[in-house]
Order: sequence, then C-alpha cells, then structure tokens
Amino acid sequence: MASNPAASDTPTVKRRVISMVYEVFLLLSVEMLATAAYMLATANRHEPIFQYGRNVFLFLVAAAYFVWCWTDSGHTLAMKTWRIRLVQPGHAKVPFGVAAIRYLLAWGWFLPALLVCWAAGLHDKSQIAIALLIGMVGWGATAFFDKDRQFLHDRLAGTRLVSLPKKTRQ
Repeated sequence: MASNPAASDTPTVKRRVISMVYEVFLLLSVEMLATAAYMLATANRHEPIFQYGRNVFLFLVAAAYFVWCWTDSGHTLAMKTWRIRLVQPGHAKVPFGVAAIRYLLAWGWFLPALLVCWAAGLHDKSQIAIALLIGMVGWGATAFFDKDRQFLHDRLAGTRLVSLPKKTRQ
C-alpha cells in the first residue's frame, strides 16, 4: 500500500498547468492518429451520424489513453516529464473506476463553458475561446481554495497529484 503523501509533495499549480499544456500536444498526436483511423474506417463520410460518431470515438480514445496511463504507471508522458504522479491515498495503484471517474470529472475544465456556449447560441470562435478561457481559469482557481492545492476533480475523485523526486545522475 502506498503511503499517504504529504501536502508538501503537491506540485505547484504552475508546474501542473505547464504539464497540461505539454499534454495537449501529446494528446493532439494521439487524436490525429485516431481521426485518421476513423476516417479510413468510415470512408470519410460526412453525414451527421458519422460526425457525432467521430466525436464519441475521440472522447473514448482520450479516455483510454488517460485511464490506462493513470492505472498503469500513475502518470502520462507529460506527467512523467514534469515528475508528477497521480495517486489515490491508501492504494498502490489508482483503480480503474477511480481513474475513469477522474477523467469524466476533469471535463470540468471545458464542459461548463461549452454548455454556456451552447445555451447562449455562441458560434463565433473568439466568443467560444473567451468562454473556454474563463471556464479553465475558474476551474484552475479551485486549487487555490483547496487546503492541499488539489484541483476540484482530484478532490471529488479522491485522488491527488504528487511530485516525484529528481533522479540523481551517477
């Protein structure tokens, strides 16, 4: 069983956000490959059902990527690069169900803003970008209200991000 990490082991918000920016580039590569596979499988059909199907497929590909990384090693490539690991106190590895719930809760970074855009009928890219930026800043600010500086999705999922020590060169 893993020990309960101390609050001092929590990576800074800045380091976690930088890791997320790096994660966007890595995930973009995975999603581009998945899109190419979907386009080949559907003969690049453009009917609405295929467009919705593509979105569901990409959502599931991202879920598989994150859940597998979090349950296998506790970190994605970006998290490993920035020496950040996902843990669930009291467990050696993050259970599948907890990782899946964390993935769904992490959509809090985007989903509220997207719902506002949909409800308000916003279609202009700059308006959507502003709504997303406000939503992401708001979600990120939740870490400053948490005693351990964890983001809201980690608090709700019962997980936490911890810093890993620097590897010493020999």
